[in-house]
Amino acid sequence: MSKIYIGIDIGGTNIKFGVFDKDLNIIGKSSIEAKVETGAEVMIDRIGSHIEKITADNNYTTEDVKAVGMGSTGQFNLTEGIMYSCPNMPLFKNVPIRKMLSDRTSKPCVIENDANTACYGEYACGAGQGSDNMVFFTLGTGIGGGIILDGKLVHGTDDSGGELGHIIIHPGGRLCGCGQRGCIEAYASASSTARRATEAVIACEPSSLKEVLDEKGAISCKDVFVHAAKGDKLAEKIADETARDLAIVCIIMRHVTEPHKFVFSGGMIAAGEPLLNAIKKHFADMIWSMKKEDVEICFAQLGEDSGIIGAAALARDIK
Repeated sequence: MSKIYIGIDIGGTNIKFGVFDKDLNIIGKSSIEAKVETGAEVMIDRIGSHIEKITADNNYTTEDVKAVGMGSTGQFNLTEGIMYSCPNMPLFKNVPIRKMLSDRTSKPCVIENDANTACYGEYACGAGQGSDNMVFFTLGTGIGGGIILDGKLVHGTDDSGGELGHIIIHPGGRLCGCGQRGCIEAYASASSTARRATEAVIACEPSSLKEVLDEKGAISCKDVFVHAAKGDKLAEKIADETARDLAIVCIIMRHVTEPHKFVFSGGMIAAGEPLLNAIKKHFADMIWSMKKEDVEICFAQLGEDSGIIGAAALARDIK
């Protein structure tokens, strides 16, 4: 029987698993509760047990498993395979998580942060296919990302490369959660887009969004794009500013890494073509005129499976 690869995506609530063949076709997937309060040793043992179960459920044995990949939020020493800390798992401090998983499964293992794992999934099987140079953004509560250069993830000196949400686009601007001022995350994430709209409504700028605020007590990013589509001028302005700021980051990264593709993922891409087209328009309007830029700006394709696919792809590509 041919070899298979296991991709694992650890979240604060659930741990997702996928079984893949060498071409990264998905054979089966499932999930278990994370139970982060149990600590690292118990969690790794539960992960090992579920790998045994999911392989058997799909008519394989653990002997057929070639390697295991795992993605998670947190701060890592990727060279040593150590998780320094994780906001979703407070008991995980300086955990040699790669060795623990490898010892439990008796397989080669690779770990990666979740944004990079999703980035690698899109590179291997999604919107980034066919390009060895791409920049990947996740647009959610914050802004995360990953960078592929010459077919490899960029990690940097301390494995913190690719923190795209903390590129400063408005010096001295809004305070970001990271402590800097003017980060793209403080302007163009879903939560920041909603916050800017809320501030404008409270400041008495006329908008149909006032009805949303009065009724629900809060304005969401989705509300902004829905009302923009209906022609509300304030919502259109806020949505367009978000697209403009994302275009600015694309231009910065275009000059730094010259990727062939920019791929946007996360909940905000539910705004659809109006958001994508606005980013493209601002990019075209602001990019230099020295040469025509041959670059594609697009949405991610893999959805919620990007984490397990990326983890399996990293496992397959262990050197």
